[in-house]
Amino acid sequence: MSEAVASERPAVLGVERSVSGKRWYARGDDDRLARALAQRLGVSELVGRVMAGRGVGLAEAENFLNPSLRSDLPDPAGFQDMDRAAARLVEAAQRGESVALFADYDVDGATSAALLNRFLRHVGLTPRIYVPDRIAEGYGPNEAAVETLHNEGHSLIVCLDCGITAFEPLQHAQRLGVDTIVVDHHQAEPHLPPAVAVVNPNRLDESGAHGQLAAVGVTFLTVVALNRALRQAGFYGASRPEPDLRRWLDLVALGTVADVVPLTGVNRALVARGLDVAARRGNPGLAALGDLARLDERPTPFHCGFVLGPRINAGGRIGRADMGARLLSTDRPGEAAEIAGELDRLNTERKEMESAVLDAAMAQVDQADALPPGLVLVAGSGWHPGVIGIVASRLVERYQRPAIVVAFDEEGRGQGSGRSVPGVDLGAAVIAARQAGVLDAGGGHPMAAGLSVSADKLRAAQDFLTERLSSALAASGYVPSMSLDGTVRPRGATLDTVRALEDLGPYGTGNPEPRFAVADARVVGADVVGGNHVRCTLTDETGARLKAIAFRAVDEPVGQALLNTRGGTVHVAGKLRLDRWAGRNGVQLIVDDVATSGS
Repeated sequence: MSEAVASERPAVLGVERSVSGKRWYARGDDDRLARALAQRLGVSELVGRVMAGRGVGLAEAENFLNPSLRSDLPDPAGFQDMDRAAARLVEAAQRGESVALFADYDVDGATSAALLNRFLRHVGLTPRIYVPDRIAEGYGPNEAAVETLHNEGHSLIVCLDCGITAFEPLQHAQRLGVDTIVVDHHQAEPHLPPAVAVVNPNRLDESGAHGQLAAVGVTFLTVVALNRALRQAGFYGASRPEPDLRRWLDLVALGTVADVVPLTGVNRALVARGLDVAARRGNPGLAALGDLARLDERPTPFHCGFVLGPRINAGGRIGRADMGARLLSTDRPGEAAEIAGELDRLNTERKEMESAVLDAAMAQVDQADALPPGLVLVAGSGWHPGVIGIVASRLVERYQRPAIVVAFDEEGRGQGSGRSVPGVDLGAAVIAARQAGVLDAGGGHPMAAGLSVSADKLRAAQDFLTERLSSALAASGYVPSMSLDGTVRPRGATLDTVRALEDLGPYGTGNPEPRFAVADARVVGADVVGGNHVRCTLTDETGARLKAIAFRAVDEPVGQALLNTRGGTVHVAGKLRLDRWAGRNGVQLIVDDVATSGS
């Protein structure tokens, strides 16, 4: 649902502005459809309401509850250049060529590289994984890296989660006689880079039907096409059996969730089936990382996005760029444990860096006379480029508008990372700025972008982007808001309710976890735990009680509201989850927001 449409929905409990500055609105209001879904599927009306609020109709209801790759996975042959990519890779397998996998340094890139690496190893190749250093090389292919791979003897380079705008580096590969294949999902321009094949659902000559795939999803489809082509070529036999591609779906689930693409359609099926595979702990790297993170339950999208993903990202952010891909590619438990331990240490270090840069960035914004109308842009020297994307996300949350964070080195070269709000295409704005000459490089997709800018161009880039994004923000009708799936009373928050809601997962972007409001709740026993979390109990006039916790909220408006209610009543919004602490099986509300009556 667009933010403009959301702003027209009635405010839940009359909340026009919560303590965090958000308007509460009902995600869905089709009561007839909710009841019909409940009756058709034999589920509670609450579950029917949640499904209706996500646009699930009667025709697709069964598939929503039981997502299937058999019905949802598109035919890879329907993508532009897919057959050419598969044919070139078949040729490489038959000839035993030396293949290099050039991947981005985030989780999507790492999982894409590990997936294709594992498949190519199965068919007899020994691929070289190359991940550029975030600081020294920046994003995507570069001529020096292409030269290095050529000198090492690689005759084919496959670009994964990158390459769609790498015109000059791929031209250089062409001059050197090195073939290239691009497997990407970022926004494309009318002119494509020179390559044997460019597989990207966001090419302008694609239908757009599968533009929401993460790069690892596109890579999986490429593997499906390659596997099919090898089968047709008679490549498999008794000495080399055809692989079961489903065993690598744990990588697809991890990369898809971590790249924050919508968990709808084929993405939903890939993640659902991938989490089934992840639960079997067949990947030594994921198993080792899960052990370090004390993951002792079936993995969920939350674990992929907030437990495993950040640790894998830490290598690309502040460590050795290829650590994530190496972890996910290895079959040796000892090596997996060693890499996982280093990634866990780097993730702790990353958190400390992130906190310092965030404090400096907020101070920079707060010192200004007023917030700029369409963009928060901050820049600093000495900031680590590996954390600026995370800081940009925090600035969007705080200031409710697109944000870009730029880190300059000693020579005045800046690397920037940006995040956006719904309805404002940041990637397109950054591409336009690059084409206008105010950025040295840049690209991305609607909700996130990366860029390079020299110090002498920063002001021009800021003016260009602010003007463009101010217009886009105004046109979008964006209003800081929070969607709710209804209200719930403490006595209605039962184990059966939570388990029924869990069946509607996997949750993530495009299929958000249900959120409910507890109306006129009395806050009992609010206190601070774990240093910065606020724990309390919610109760109503019936005396029923519901445990609640607001994470990292002690210094935020939400935490302060819970701590200072002092016997009054408030509306509390959050997500119902199982509470397994100390072996118990209970229910608690993960608090997202608080509002006073009549707010």
